Amino acid sequence: MSERNPKDTIAVATHIVLPNDTNFHNNLFGGRLMSWIDIIASISARRHCNREVVTATINHLSFDKPIKLGDTVTLEAKVSRAFKSSMEIFVDVSVEDFLTGEKIKANEAITTFVAVDQHGRTIEVPKVVPETDEEIKRYGGALRRRQLSLILAKKMNPNEATELKALFFGEENID
Repeated sequence: MSERNPKDTIAVATHIVLPNDTNFHNNLFGGRLMSWIDIIASISARRHCNREVVTATINHLSFDKPIKLGDTVTLEAKVSRAFKSSMEIFVDVSVEDFLTGEKIKANEAITTFVAVDQHGRTIEVPKVVPETDEEIKRYGGALRRRQLSLILAKKMNPNEATELKALFFGEENID
């Protein structure tokens, strides 16, 4: 199976926040942002594996900066790492100042998608080969995030989480 670079999985979407997208504070509804994130992340995952994908988890979603009525919002999704049948996708959310053109990071999300065949069974996906410093950092953290998610879901014994043990106890203390 071929390998893919994260840049080959980039998916970008831009939206204007309209009145029906906002709450009574004229901020973007969190649920609307989550929907946009799910859609753009699925496109990135599909680009990576050239197969149908399903959302497994939204592992992290931060609402760091309010997004206001009338703002132009850009979401950029990119696969950070692939495992056997799953892919971790980072989505960076920015707001554009339409007067200056400056893009300010407002939020980010980390999602996991799983590739499936026509019968809904999981299938293997290509590996990811990171290139940039940011891609390498996200790739490296993906295994720790995956192990933590599996432990919390009671699908992994904490003693088997080698990356987390190394993070908390150091390499020399791992059996």
